[in-house]
Amino acid sequence: MALQKLEKTYFGTNGVRGVSGKDMHPGFALGIAEAYGTLLGPGKTVGLGMDTRTSGPSLGAAVKAGLCACGCNVIDFGILPTPALQYLILSKKLDGGVMITASHNPPEYNGIKLIEADGTEMGDERTIDVEQIYINGRKKLADWDTQGRLSEDFEAYRLYIDAIVSAVPAGVGTGFTIAIDPGNGAACRTAPEIFRRLGCTVEVVNPGFDGMFPGRLPEPSEEGLRGLSAAVVNSGAAFGIAHDGDADRAVFVDEKGRFIDGNIALALLASYYAEQQPGGEIVTPLSSSGVIEAAGAEFGCSTLYTVVGSPYVARTMREELAAGHTIIIGGEGNGGVIYPKHQFCRDGGMSGAVLLALLSTRKVPLSSLIEKLPKYTMYQEKRTTSRAKEITEHMKEYFKDLPMDTRDGIRITKGGAWALIRPSGTEPLIRIYAESRDAAEAKELIGEILSEITPFLT
Repeated sequence: MALQKLEKTYFGTNGVRGVSGKDMHPGFALGIAEAYGTLLGPGKTVGLGMDTRTSGPSLGAAVKAGLCACGCNVIDFGILPTPALQYLILSKKLDGGVMITASHNPPEYNGIKLIEADGTEMGDERTIDVEQIYINGRKKLADWDTQGRLSEDFEAYRLYIDAIVSAVPAGVGTGFTIAIDPGNGAACRTAPEIFRRLGCTVEVVNPGFDGMFPGRLPEPSEEGLRGLSAAVVNSGAAFGIAHDGDADRAVFVDEKGRFIDGNIALALLASYYAEQQPGGEIVTPLSSSGVIEAAGAEFGCSTLYTVVGSPYVARTMREELAAGHTIIIGGEGNGGVIYPKHQFCRDGGMSGAVLLALLSTRKVPLSSLIEKLPKYTMYQEKRTTSRAKEITEHMKEYFKDLPMDTRDGIRITKGGAWALIRPSGTEPLIRIYAESRDAAEAKELIGEILSEITPFLT
């Protein structure tokens, strides 16, 4: 049965986020940690990690206090990528985890992600349980003799690097130069070492932990990656890779320094596994480009669409595997890709290794691989609004005579184009996507939608 989104109070699609010192502060973090510790119960062990944001230490201290007060033991892994924490939770058989991060949001934001024992982000049902414990003040503090214990393991991230290096053929990077932009975020600790161990010569821009993000914003946008593009061209690199603040996503530029759309990147990464496992299945959200499905279809692979959000993609992948299906890859068109043979979460570090393996196998430049993909045109717009749900309901009525999927906002098909209109899961926004093989058709459809929703934006 297809997963459905459930309404939550504080948490969005990927955790809870807010501006540090305002709606995201140590008092709130303490309360969420106490609620999570109450849900887990005393004696459980929780892994803690954070990205490089300036508010990370204060929020992390509050989380540690709340968990220990409820009788949970905490292992502090320090600054590391979110997928590294998720890998450690799974490989060390911990009972859960907390990641202090706001991912791609601006530097003034921070947030909390709750991780399950299987390394996946917490699902809606259990997240709502945590919220209700917090809202209703039902925390259960441990007695003095059953308080949790705190320990540290700041070198454990190396196990995550080992796992990625061993997941692709040995020596795939020999002869390659790769340019890396960790953006002063958590990937500073892992990305350069991953590529060096794969045999690459490495050029790094924006190195070193810095929660002020002086080189660029945590979101690896085309404009923000001009420095990476220059490094690629100047060094003769095969490609450039950039990460968001917590390195669960990877964004690429080709050997000519040109920005690669996340849907194109996912299509290429999917083709690597599709060629190895023809007839398998790709799992991706309703917001993804048709180029991903087309890339898989070349090797007889089918595509299953989910609601938007990596937790839903990951859990659908697990369900499909349990049902006996061959799942080769999952992911979103924003640079977040999930590798089922590695772990069930977005992993930017793994994406870099797999793209390198693809180039090593195909033995042609990255731009040539992109050129061979079928051409789709997607327009994406977002508008700030407090009336996102109203807009969605209005557009359901407006498009009522068209084929429609209402699992996550509304996705309609009109002629050879499709469009998705959905409220953001993390910000007060409405997001609109429109795509077609015919650029004019996609542009006309998104223009129609924007015109219709304008009265709701005033």
